[in-house]
Amino acid sequence: RVLGYSAKEMDRIAKLIPFGMNFNDALVNEPLLKKEMESDENKRELFELSMKLEGLIRNFSTHAAGIVIGDTPLSDLVPLQFTKDKSVTTQYDKDVLEEMGLLKMDFLGLRTLTVIENALTLINREREENFEIEKIPLDDEKTFSLLREGKTIGVFQLESPGMRRVLTGVKPNTMEDIIAVLSLYRPGTIKSGQVDEFIKRKHGVINYTSIHPLLDEILKPTYGIIVYQEQVMQVAQKLAGYTLAEADLLRKAMGKKKKDIMAKLRDDFINRCINNGIEKEIAERVFNTIEKFAEYGFNKSHSTAYATISYQTAYLKAHYPKEFFTALLTSVSGNEDREADYIKEAESMGIKILPPDINKSDIYFKIEGDAIRFGFSAIKNVGENAAKIIVEEREKGEYRSFYDFLTRCKSGKINKKVIESLIKAGAFDSLNPDRVLLLEELKGNEKKKPMLFSEPVKKKKVSKGKILDWEKEAFGFYFSGHPLKNYIEKMRKNEIRISNLSEIESGSNVKLLGAITSFRHYKTKRGDVVLKFVLEDESGKISIVAFNPVASQVENYLRKEGVIRIEGEYRIENDRVSVRVLKVLEFLTKRELEEKLKDVEKRGFHLYLKLKRKNINDEFLRSLHEFFEKHRGNDPVTIYLVLNGKRLEMELEREHFIKVTPNVITELKKLIGEENFWYKEEIFA
Repeated sequence: RVLGYSAKEMDRIAKLIPFGMNFNDALVNEPLLKKEMESDENKRELFELSMKLEGLIRNFSTHAAGIVIGDTPLSDLVPLQFTKDKSVTTQYDKDVLEEMGLLKMDFLGLRTLTVIENALTLINREREENFEIEKIPLDDEKTFSLLREGKTIGVFQLESPGMRRVLTGVKPNTMEDIIAVLSLYRPGTIKSGQVDEFIKRKHGVINYTSIHPLLDEILKPTYGIIVYQEQVMQVAQKLAGYTLAEADLLRKAMGKKKKDIMAKLRDDFINRCINNGIEKEIAERVFNTIEKFAEYGFNKSHSTAYATISYQTAYLKAHYPKEFFTALLTSVSGNEDREADYIKEAESMGIKILPPDINKSDIYFKIEGDAIRFGFSAIKNVGENAAKIIVEEREKGEYRSFYDFLTRCKSGKINKKVIESLIKAGAFDSLNPDRVLLLEELKGNEKKKPMLFSEPVKKKKVSKGKILDWEKEAFGFYFSGHPLKNYIEKMRKNEIRISNLSEIESGSNVKLLGAITSFRHYKTKRGDVVLKFVLEDESGKISIVAFNPVASQVENYLRKEGVIRIEGEYRIENDRVSVRVLKVLEFLTKRELEEKLKDVEKRGFHLYLKLKRKNINDEFLRSLHEFFEKHRGNDPVTIYLVLNGKRLEMELEREHFIKVTPNVITELKKLIGEENFWYKEEIFA
């Protein structure tokens, strides 16, 4: 591109170089490339420069855990540099460092350890307890109940949709189960069916037979399945008399899957088993078993360390949710997607998140009564330095007015952008809720107008939608509401909420309704253009992928304000969730939405429930009451009660009407069974 060639031309030439071949070899082996160079003098210059640049380092990255140790300051031994986050790294890679005689150790730093430490500080300060995380019981029922239900957003290593689904399947009730889940949840074990096999064996859906009594003690905790590398080593030690050092070499060799090595290993293992009094048939079966699972075997000590942190964070979430979420939100400050997810999760547990307040907020999120107050540093364009100045100045006395704030916070770090973000986030609402007026005053102050004697700015009406847009600008997400909520709730037919996709199996077809909030195009290796966009509804957002011809159809709506209804395939790949669009069902502009809503508001559903007396108990009635409370709406409900062979009909009062949605249907299937309810669309006056 420096030499003035177009991207299209560069792409054409680059494709002439065979994959994995260097430039010199390509010139010898690819006639078209050689012809390209010889036919054009300018191309010769391009190719000569390319050969000089080939092999040079084009970028660098930092090892996730590598720490270099020297006997004198490293600046005296190796060249250093700063990363984007101002961390110091060596310019040499690990191999060069080792050749120099420097010690490289792996110390994995985890954000979660800081979350736990900060949560403990809050617990001991707020509750005046001497709480120690190391002393929590490892059989706590409340913690395991949270894990079994998959309510693990925010819990270390257990918060992805796929992991939550595995947890609800495994239903862990011991630490051993958590350790096993962390070991099993990897692409290889999932594809091999090992995870499903583990779940079925654990719950007795299928029985497994002992291969040999000597192996029972080793494989009992994992229901006869080899999950850990240590189990492979123990099996070799018990049956074939290997030393642990020999068993470790066996494990490593098996993982490489080389046929000639595997044949030698098999013969050696079987012979040593026979010499140890084990029948040849059993020895062969055992070797086949460990050969099958050695590839997926995971280090148990590593899993145990991680499982301990997983359990600790689950315990804190179950018993000290207020302190846990305060520490958790502070740890992801600035990561708007994570913040939005954790705020929703906290609110689902009954914890209110209070908006930022110039006289109440701290630098970070903080506990305020039974709620959590938004921190200044989590507001876009504010940051820790500006937040610190605001809080330190406030210690001299609360800010009495917006003008008082402007007068007292004159630091260069409190610039116009910072104050504008604070206004849009609602931080000054307790002093003056008129955000339009404050923005006008800020402009006046910037122009050095005499604020005290200038003409009063007339109060301007501002729409709820505008306030929500400002909050999205300040926080990166909608805070006090969602502009689509009114539209989508009424327009939703059988589309699922985005937040409920985690309950759906990967590969399932889903229908979604929402607004396109951002998009980009990229090319596949084959040169196909792919459209990737973010779809958002009132409950969350998700990445959507569209290929032609559907992508061309979506293109027409990218820059229009409205909502799109799509059908697609829900996919989970390496813990990333997305939907591939199969069909665009409908797009409605904002004006079309408003027109359609007038008609929709006249339509609704009538829900019919069939309940049998024998199934009704206190627990069921409590669940039914919670269901009605949760889904209040305008759709009438009729209950048919089957009692002694007779069917009694009850029309519920209006206070018990609900809103029939796909989520309601899903919950009813779990609560009373699909065969015990139905619904009909009706026109209401």
